[in-house]
Amino acid sequence: MEPSETLGGRVISCPRGKVLGGSSSINGMVYVRGHSKDFDGWQELGADGWGYANVLPYFKRAENWNAGRGGEEGEGGISELESYYRGKDGPLHVKNGDNAASTPLFEAFIKAGGEAGYGIARDYNSQRQEGFGPMAMTIFHDGPLKGMRCSTSSAYLHPALEQYGDKITVNTGVLAKRILFDNVAASSTSMEKKARAVGVEYNDASGNTHQIMAEKEVIACTGSIQTPQLLQVSGIGDEEHLQSIGVETIFHNEHVGQNLQDHLELYFQQEVIPPISIAPVMSSRFQQLKLGLQWILTRTGLGATNHFESAAFVRSSSDKTYPDIQFHFLPVGVSYDGVTLAKSKSGHSMQIHIGTCRSKSRGYVKATSSNMVDPPKIQFNYMSNEEDWQDMKRGIEVARQTMRQPAMKDIAGEEIMPGKDADLDEYIRQHVESAYHPCGTCRMGRSPNENDKAVVDNEGRVFGVDGLRVADASVFPSITNGNLNAPVIMVAEKMADHILGRDPLPPVEFGKGCEPWSPPSLEVDREKEPLNP
Repeated sequence: MEPSETLGGRVISCPRGKVLGGSSSINGMVYVRGHSKDFDGWQELGADGWGYANVLPYFKRAENWNAGRGGEEGEGGISELESYYRGKDGPLHVKNGDNAASTPLFEAFIKAGGEAGYGIARDYNSQRQEGFGPMAMTIFHDGPLKGMRCSTSSAYLHPALEQYGDKITVNTGVLAKRILFDNVAASSTSMEKKARAVGVEYNDASGNTHQIMAEKEVIACTGSIQTPQLLQVSGIGDEEHLQSIGVETIFHNEHVGQNLQDHLELYFQQEVIPPISIAPVMSSRFQQLKLGLQWILTRTGLGATNHFESAAFVRSSSDKTYPDIQFHFLPVGVSYDGVTLAKSKSGHSMQIHIGTCRSKSRGYVKATSSNMVDPPKIQFNYMSNEEDWQDMKRGIEVARQTMRQPAMKDIAGEEIMPGKDADLDEYIRQHVESAYHPCGTCRMGRSPNENDKAVVDNEGRVFGVDGLRVADASVFPSITNGNLNAPVIMVAEKMADHILGRDPLPPVEFGKGCEPWSPPSLEVDREKEPLNP
């Protein structure tokens, strides 16, 4: 990572998930598909066939939905409205939390958001994202893995290995060094012939180099940081940059590694007056042992939740056509690593993770040498657009408005962070963190020209070569509203049909009254005046 000038030279970490299941095996297990306008925006940006009606069937195909707390189910376990939006038979288990902490804080937060005028969304992955409501998580809700993380490894890979173990080989501890191409010389002298990806060179855990050849295609799924780096060291990228790192150009495309986007967030912490937070559990080894034993014996309790059981998506100002601020709510104030508890007079606290959803800041990833072992240059250019600062400060004000509502009257004490007298610009500069949602560095589009700036087409095929696709978050034309795990899985589901040559699933045709929700007015940033401004 490069220092961010706009954040006072801070270096913000950019971890990745080098493990089976990728980042879905180490993330916060939050399930957010995004807003319908995100994907209609992809279509407008050149990703033909990726509008909301086109991608919704793939979200549904992946999903095994259990409404849990706050849901309404009809005959067969799913309501008529849910049938348009939710899936019941997929491998990915998704559920709302069950309030394992038995605290009124989750519902008080939701009620306060409604009282502040921002509306209620009991299922933000369904018809309406905007508002306050329960937050969904990827945790097995039944079966032998009940209460465990539902990663892509446990949902997809392990079942596939059990069923097709004779056809699938998994090598761990390896590093892809470069993509191997055929017809390179011909492609450099003829516009008619393209170089073709024919395999991958990699190092095993002992550092020995191997080559594995492809019968049909090579598919890069190494993430928004490593995928553009891998393309660059393999000869696909900006020619001047490739020459500077000693790589022969196979196809010049200056957009490889560009368009890097991420979500930023910061903590908003408030004292909780009554003893209803989970702070005592976080500070007691004995309580932690109890919850661990409960999980082992019953797969329930505080060990079977990610604790993000309420959320909100709001418009920070009237010039936003759909939500641009996301809240994750926690029933305790605590650092991201779970070590440092917020200090308060009562000993209890609550926390909102405030994040901006659609920053206009853009960065890039560049390989620093021809060796994949050498870390690439990662420049996010965080907070480089003035609008980012205004959006984040407005997000803090929405959190403060929420804490002033009647539902929080006997609950919310003093503001801990940032504090009522804080310099918000300085607080943002010192405390903003990555939500670990990098994307966009090999964006989908119609062509690699200056208008589309694409690296892959709408089926993930890399422009300028044959036999090579990308299927990860790097293909996003623009970042989605919320955590990226769900849309990445959707992309993989849809790309699988393209790879196999199947016809895409038919787009959803919404019945009357079941269309994606839009606010009744865009002249204000909420539905009604707050009860307590």
